[in-house]
Amino acid sequence: EIYGLSETTGPLTFSPKANKPGFVGQICPGMEIKLSDEGEVLTRGGNIFQGYLKAPEKTAEVLDDDGWFHTGDIGTLDDEGYLKIIDRKKELIITSGGKNISPANLEAALKMIPVVGQACAIGDNRKFVSALLVLDPEAAPVWAAANGKDGMSLEDLANDPDVLAAVQAGVDEANTKFAQVEQIKKFVLLGEEWMPDSDLLTPTSKLKRRGVHAKYAREIESMYVDA
Repeated sequence: EIYGLSETTGPLTFSPKANKPGFVGQICPGMEIKLSDEGEVLTRGGNIFQGYLKAPEKTAEVLDDDGWFHTGDIGTLDDEGYLKIIDRKKELIITSGGKNISPANLEAALKMIPVVGQACAIGDNRKFVSALLVLDPEAAPVWAAANGKDGMSLEDLANDPDVLAAVQAGVDEANTKFAQVEQIKKFVLLGEEWMPDSDLLTPTSKLKRRGVHAKYAREIESMYVDA
């Protein structure tokens, strides 16, 4: 694997001799790399761009006075200098306790629950992490038919005690992969699928978190009433 951005004019890291699964390689010769206190990947060297055309304010946001380019990606570096990209900085959940959490990792684990098709982790400036989960419109009816609930709508299934118990079991299993502070403490199960090119998803089905938070503000607040 390799890693780079337009602003680095090509690859920033690569693996010339040995690949490590999950890592994007070591820094290219002539370049420097380090992590900020927040874990953001910073780099500098001759390949780094000099700035955005006619956009000095935007340039100042990513190029500091010492020449370090702030990539906007959160990563880790191991003892051998191999870089792993965790998430985009703007996507991170920062809890009220100051813990940085990658929602993408949580959401990927939650979508492994058989009846769950979509997930959005919640927790920015909150005491704990919660999630909005959406039933899979294909898998959920199959589960329902196999469990004596054939013909129920997705909305009804989302409120069914047996379905909620099955999803809770899946959440409990997913939580075993994460540190306690990262674990999903509560969730709301939804029956309405999120569609691409909407207020909730981009045309390529990436989450529009602000849109999700706005539409489901009441459901989100219900998980933090006593927090």
